[in-house]
Amino acid sequence: MPQQSQYDDAQFETILNEVLMCLEKHQATRDLSLMVLGNAITHIFSNQVDERIRPQMVKQFCDVLQRSVKD
Repeated sequence: MPQQSQYDDAQFETILNEVLMCLEKHQATRDLSLMVLGNAITHIFSNQVDERIRPQMVKQFCDVLQRSVKD
């Protein structure tokens, strides 16, 4: 999901690679990987995003995801 970020590219790449290596280590199928990542996203939205702005942030996240797979 390429986009301007406030985070350091190296930090982002390191975390992304660790997540992907974990999925590979466990030989997670596509469906299992999507379920795990989806549950992780749900956990983040539920525990780190104020419920008053959660619907807006979820919509924005989904819009960015849709755009990223179209390109």
